[in-house]
Amino acid sequence: MPEPELPPPRSSLPESASRFGEHLLASVAAHARDIGAAAGGLPGVPSPPTPSTMSIPSPPPVAAPAAEVPGATLSRVLRGPSGLGTAGLRLTLREEAPVLPAPSTGAAEGTPVPGLYYHPVPEPDPARVEEVSRRIKAWALDEVSLYPDDWEEEFDGFSVGRYMVGCHPDAPTVDHLMLATRLMVAENAVDDCYCEDHGGSPVGLGERLLLAHTALDPLYTTEEYRPPWAKSLHADAPRRAYRSAMEYFVEAASPSQADRLRHDMARLHMGYLAEAAWAQLDHVPEVWEYLAMRQFNNFRPCPTITDTVGGYELPADLHAQAAMQKVIALAGNATTIVNDLYSYTKELDAPGQHLNLPVVIAEREGLSDQDAYLKSVEVHNDLMRAFESEASALAEACPAPHVQRFLRGVAAWVDGNHHWHQSNTYRYSLPDFW
Repeated sequence: MPEPELPPPRSSLPESASRFGEHLLASVAAHARDIGAAAGGLPGVPSPPTPSTMSIPSPPPVAAPAAEVPGATLSRVLRGPSGLGTAGLRLTLREEAPVLPAPSTGAAEGTPVPGLYYHPVPEPDPARVEEVSRRIKAWALDEVSLYPDDWEEEFDGFSVGRYMVGCHPDAPTVDHLMLATRLMVAENAVDDCYCEDHGGSPVGLGERLLLAHTALDPLYTTEEYRPPWAKSLHADAPRRAYRSAMEYFVEAASPSQADRLRHDMARLHMGYLAEAAWAQLDHVPEVWEYLAMRQFNNFRPCPTITDTVGGYELPADLHAQAAMQKVIALAGNATTIVNDLYSYTKELDAPGQHLNLPVVIAEREGLSDQDAYLKSVEVHNDLMRAFESEASALAEACPAPHVQRFLRGVAAWVDGNHHWHQSNTYRYSLPDFW
């Protein structure tokens, strides 16, 4: 049976996403007995608050050690809400599965970094992995001419279908998964071709990124100069990929979701530029400076679209709250240090110096390569526990169903990201430090 089409544009729904978010917040503020009624628009929903009252309550302090209670609380959040009208808000692997499956008892391919704090997850649905992999390769070859023939093995070895299926277990259809998969491939094309392995260079990177960004955030100019800009969007593989991936995304996303992604992609590009500046100066930053760069040059655009890929919307006012932004930032920071740890030997084998957290700690704190790597593991673990602490506090402070679901989606992305890094033995291997 074919999978259902993507949901209609948000403007065709009986109530706007913003209005829906106002009802949810009003329900939270009034301590409504039935959260499901508030989510479904059932009788008893109070009048929406004025804009000045629409805010997430400040999360309460976490009294117990971060390594224990937040994990337990987050586990309750991951199981999903209960009560009238909440069945559809649980994180599911496919439409017919009513509960989140237990972590797989079998070991994933590859070895996890010893001492790393992570959560095992089930193997991604193989049928979905196969279909997403087929579709993304067809898109890369037929729609955007992404890579020449001699890059095919590397494209296949990236296993992007397995990556995205594992990171988005609540995606209702393969079409929804493809929204994230195209963007992931496009972002990697920009990184590889502009910054890294396949002809990338720090020299002139600002110009390349700016012009590529107009494929995400379109240029509004005079009629005389619009045609050459439009032609430029087909000039190279990164711009072709950005343009196409964003067109698909905008068709499925609300305007606020699309603008949210543009904002996070601008953050990503700013991080690229900081790293490029250090490369041109042959400069190793302080550890805190490196971590600041990594808060921008990181995976943040991926978990920030978890609601679009899930087929719903976290209202803009809720997404923009400082507490939610902190959770998303910590998720991006932790997942990016996972990349630093698993790609460590790959980057050492590449020409030139590649900055990653172990390299920076070794240089700036005078530690051996081994001790710097082991300290980086602890930095990651601290970030993970901070993410779980903040997510747990926010979940308890604001039990609105879409907040709960979004937090579950971000947590699933964090866990899926680790699973892919651990199991992608084509790309990654661990140093001999144990």
